[in-house]
Amino acid sequence: MMVAVRGIENLRGRYPNVVLTIGNFDGVHIGHQKIFSNVVERAKSRGGVAMAITFDPHPMKVVAPERGVRVLTPFGEKARLMGAFGIEVVLCISFSREFSGMKPDDFIKDVIAGRIGAKEVIVGHNYTFGKGKKGTTELLRRRGRRLGFSLTVVRNARLFGDVVSSSRIRSLVSRGRVCEASWLLGRPYMIEGEVVKGAGRGKSLLNVPTANIRTPNELVPREGVYAVKALIKGKLLDGVANMGKNPTFGEGEMSYEVHLFDFSGDVLGETMRVYFIDRIRDEKTFPDIAALHEGILRDIERAGEILKTKKYPKVI
Repeated sequence: MMVAVRGIENLRGRYPNVVLTIGNFDGVHIGHQKIFSNVVERAKSRGGVAMAITFDPHPMKVVAPERGVRVLTPFGEKARLMGAFGIEVVLCISFSREFSGMKPDDFIKDVIAGRIGAKEVIVGHNYTFGKGKKGTTELLRRRGRRLGFSLTVVRNARLFGDVVSSSRIRSLVSRGRVCEASWLLGRPYMIEGEVVKGAGRGKSLLNVPTANIRTPNELVPREGVYAVKALIKGKLLDGVANMGKNPTFGEGEMSYEVHLFDFSGDVLGETMRVYFIDRIRDEKTFPDIAALHEGILRDIERAGEILKTKKYPKVI
């Protein structure tokens, strides 16, 4: 059972023989999973606890807000996924201007060795930390010898000829290339939200009922139509999603609508997870309701074909 702790001050006592990793881990992609695998294996071998330190908000939102970084995985989802990959304790440190000014040596002495008492630290290849990113893996290694912990550096994961990174995944998702992104994530990209009342046109005008999602996720795929899997009321169902502004009806606000195959029932107010399997087409304006209806039926047929025949990572 994974334990999520917000704030180092809320960490109760010390866990035994901690094997620790540290990072943003936004996306919890296959590179992060490679690190977690090492942490879990080492923790088991020494009868200890697999722990990860992560940060909220994303550090770039504090030190470089002008870059407009959009988070792939909100903290709750990130912690859930880390637990699924074997991390037993997720410690979330609030990232602030004050914290960003912490000297690397102070972080090592006060947090890693002092408050946590780590026996091993495992980080990614290009890991840096502390004020001005002056903390390096070499500094960690040297201080660890004196303070009683060892350091392991895990090489970057590579896929499709390049290093797997959160920024690369953000770029793919924002361009609608969700299938490609899913292989870097090791699972389909997902957004989660509450099913809210929509305009009601799906059922009344088009005879294709849809669930309208209101999501706190910062990054949603590019406008268009997608083949999806949706988790609702404990059931994982096939479906098709439209992400866009309903141009046929002249609307200007973004909406996220999901039509579930072979499903009927009231889901208003329920939480739905939408997993994006592949992109079908751009959003487009149809000349009339009849043409729109025909287009939707083609989308449903195409989504069904994709979900039956396409290979994609397992939903987690």
